[in-house]
Amino acid sequence: MAGDTQVARPMPAGSPAQRTHARLRRNELSVVDIAVSTMANVGPAFSFYFGFAGIVAVSGIASPLTVLVAAVAIALLGNTLAGFSREMPSTGSFVSFIGRSMGPLAGVAAGVTIIIGYIIAISGVVAASGQISHILFNDYLHVDISWKVFGLLFTAIALYLMITGVKTSTRWAGIFFVVEMLVLLVVAAILLIKHSGSLSLAPFNPANLTGGSKGLGLGFPLAVFLFVGWENSAALAEETRQPRRDIPRAIFFSIGLMAVAYLVLSFASIVGFDQNPAAVAKADIPYIDLAKGVGGFVGFIAVVAGFTSTLGVLIAASNSQARLLFNAGREGLLPAVLGRVTRKGQTPWVAFVTFFAIGLAIVYAYGWNKDAVLVFAELATMGTILIVLVYLVANIALPIYMFRRHRDRVHPIRHVLLPLLGAASLIYPIYALVQPGQEAPYKYFPLVAAAVLLVALVYAAVMTARDRSLGERIGSIIADHD
Repeated sequence: MAGDTQVARPMPAGSPAQRTHARLRRNELSVVDIAVSTMANVGPAFSFYFGFAGIVAVSGIASPLTVLVAAVAIALLGNTLAGFSREMPSTGSFVSFIGRSMGPLAGVAAGVTIIIGYIIAISGVVAASGQISHILFNDYLHVDISWKVFGLLFTAIALYLMITGVKTSTRWAGIFFVVEMLVLLVVAAILLIKHSGSLSLAPFNPANLTGGSKGLGLGFPLAVFLFVGWENSAALAEETRQPRRDIPRAIFFSIGLMAVAYLVLSFASIVGFDQNPAAVAKADIPYIDLAKGVGGFVGFIAVVAGFTSTLGVLIAASNSQARLLFNAGREGLLPAVLGRVTRKGQTPWVAFVTFFAIGLAIVYAYGWNKDAVLVFAELATMGTILIVLVYLVANIALPIYMFRRHRDRVHPIRHVLLPLLGAASLIYPIYALVQPGQEAPYKYFPLVAAAVLLVALVYAAVMTARDRSLGERIGSIIADHD
């Protein structure tokens, strides 16, 4: 395959313009493409199936209210990403944005941290894709195949589609997303009709939060995690037709639609369980159990929605997140081989292969003798700690960037107040993830995160000391510039 690739060569000292970059194919994606890809990355069925029970366990029947508060926090983060994308759309996304704002040390450290976080998180998705496939085949075809086999199979399918081209892989992720959304909303409508006697506004009443504000606080980080993937569109900037306009539109549209979808699904679930949190706790996957309770076919299509959703997440998330690995390679933050692209499709195949290879190694080494649902929950939590830390830094970086580079265009609300509120909204989720007193293995995750941060900082310090031109390279490749 080497004969069919372009490689990003190491950059000599001096101007970034001196370097010949491997570029991704321009004008491939519309605003609809990247919005749908973003929502496929969020994976409402996938995220809701595996995440909602945890929210109910701590927030009680007012879980929809907790989801609403989390949606507001995600919208604040969306403002930050949209602000950066208007100024300097880049495949490097958070890495480029932080590097341009805070310097090469922060940029490289953020890059290593978020890439490791994404790879750990995607390994959890591999486990989830295997488990939902296992349920589908076992329950309806009476064929018992391990989740490990399915996880490997669907990773191979996702890799093939991604290497084929961003348009093809995005289209398939979009198809899977449309299927899951239709099924989710149909099931929600059926539940609301069947359990109409339990309809009330109680799920949105703060008085019904378990433990009051404590229930909201404990459920809030779990609800935030439902939205992880909202940042997908930023890394597709180079292939987007009008990135400065389309990426912000895709960000806000995706967050808005996902917020509405989760509010409907959470409300329908609480109503479906007749406002009984204990019943939710007893369910393996609450929404699927509710659908099965309605009827065999409804249960079947709910499992199919979970199946298509996990595939959509696997494709859309990897498509976006592996591009950070690719961009880090071509800008010299990581080995240049990661910057190779295929000649025909101009897709970053080395980054894709590396991303999946490490992810598979993690999921099978960590979860070989464990239940797939537990593997997903644990790896997703560990990865999310690292990802959310970078979210926090990015919010602080936006006002710094604007004051340093575009002081005349600083908007006090959009560029200062909202990013700082976004940063503040993440403090409790981060604390909830790393607070002392948690059970194993969660109690070890803060130590793992600290080790990753230490490695990232040491690596960044070594790189910046060895290469004084590194600061010029981070974020130097702007999506709509030649």
